[in-house]
Amino acid sequence: MAHANGKVILLGEHAVVYGVPAIAAGIDRGATARATAAAVAVLNVNGRLVSASDGSEIGQAFQAVLECLKMGPHRVDVELELPAGAGLGASAAIGVVVARALLEASGAAPDSARVLAAADRWERVFHGNPSGIDAAAAARAGCFSYTRGEGIVELSLGRELSLVVAISGPSASTKDMVEGVAELRRRRPELVDKALSGIAALVKNARICLEHGDLHGLGRLMDLNQMLLSGLFVSTEGIERACATARAAGALGAKLTGSGGGGAVIALAPGDVEPLLAAFRADGFECFATTVRAAAATGAA
Repeated sequence: MAHANGKVILLGEHAVVYGVPAIAAGIDRGATARATAAAVAVLNVNGRLVSASDGSEIGQAFQAVLECLKMGPHRVDVELELPAGAGLGASAAIGVVVARALLEASGAAPDSARVLAAADRWERVFHGNPSGIDAAAAARAGCFSYTRGEGIVELSLGRELSLVVAISGPSASTKDMVEGVAELRRRRPELVDKALSGIAALVKNARICLEHGDLHGLGRLMDLNQMLLSGLFVSTEGIERACATARAAGALGAKLTGSGGGGAVIALAPGDVEPLLAAFRADGFECFATTVRAAAATGAA
């Protein structure tokens, strides 16, 4: 059985567009899959069946993975544990787990380069020119920093992170949110540049907190990052309410993850996640708990 991770951005979203590092993490909740040789190439995701030849986007993406891996027709059954369209890397998790399941079925070694190449082909069908950050998180555990110039740099993790993820509302278009920040920067460059400088400082300090297992420090930095994101007008009433709910229930920090305008909020738990889960549910938020572990502890590719 193959597995892939979901993704959260701990700090740095939006700023990464302007060269500031973002810190992303693969979470243990993601997707699992099994592949078997078949007469026709079929993909089943949580009961939705598509054919590689049916002309749909997901069918085209499946065909792209098969071609990249030079595989014949297979049936791949995927169980996705993430809500789609919430900024949690669901699409990339499917691409990675499909590639891993196909390699596993063929008896080939689970080569990480081949998996990432196939996942990139999958993501290009949906996103045109993906950054690769989602696929990188899907294919590994632990945390890493990402910039467009340097790419991915692994970060050591002093302690595992217990997170609660809440869905604050329907997601907005990532493209629209990024363009909104760009327009704000054209109108008020001093405001946006000051926020970008602040986020860069937070990311730098967050790396130190992660390496030393300083959860309280990391939580405070997450709260400050959320404040700066709110100043860029990418937060919403639902996101702010979810963050407030988490903090009142004992979260060390809470912020949006992804492009904002809706979607998911992450809350860092001090240990026990149950008070946060109960508080989110009492306020009507769909939520789940998940963990970020050091890559070496999971054997991630």
